[in-house]
Amino acid sequence: MTQPRWSVVLPAFDERHRLPPYLDDVAAWLEGRGEPWEAIVVDDGSTDGTSEAVAPIAARYPGVRVLRHPVNQGKGAAVRAGMLAARGAWRLFADADGATPIAELKRLETALAAGADVAIGSRVLRDPAVSVLARPHRIWAGRAFNWLVARLGLRGVADSQCGFKAFTARAAEDLFARLRTRGFGFDVELLLLAQRLGYRVTEVPVNWADQRGSKVGVLKDGPRMLAQIVAARARVGRGVR
Repeated sequence: MTQPRWSVVLPAFDERHRLPPYLDDVAAWLEGRGEPWEAIVVDDGSTDGTSEAVAPIAARYPGVRVLRHPVNQGKGAAVRAGMLAARGAWRLFADADGATPIAELKRLETALAAGADVAIGSRVLRDPAVSVLARPHRIWAGRAFNWLVARLGLRGVADSQCGFKAFTARAAEDLFARLRTRGFGFDVELLLLAQRLGYRVTEVPVNWADQRGSKVGVLKDGPRMLAQIVAARARVGRGVR
């Protein structure tokens, strides 16, 4: 079986409305490149018929497949499952809401081709060719969160939480096999591990537009994410085996 050039992992929990249009864009864009590809939807215990909503797209594109968790396990667990099931030489995970257009993959692809092991999209780094549209409270919450993360030891990363990150196959298989954070704080553990293990991480400005219906709430999820990150920092600090 031919190895895909790219695997795109889309974690989804109750995303029957937002995911199908984005998945359609992802599949059409990848198909148009003329290279082997796959897109993996990880349905993380959805109860709204997410898997059924994407079935027509999977029927049109053989490169699309769905992994289903019988119960919700958390975004980190969903991305981990998709990345470890992926076969691509390069692997991207993206948020199901389509906040970052799939064509932005080219920016991360350039970074990987230049020698990065991990290329992460950024809504903070400035680029005149990039537009970031976000509600003010999310901008301030993001700045505060990234400030706290920096105090906990994540060096040189302006935006740890952008849900658009790419990895070489080697880096993905190593990092996600070690990942233990199952919830929304998983990005920070991934980046802490990458830095501790000596992987080259490159941050790349990407176009991004805030989408309604976010599953993450500052007050609801912030304290839990911070606790997850503190626990991850302690694990990484004890040493990586």
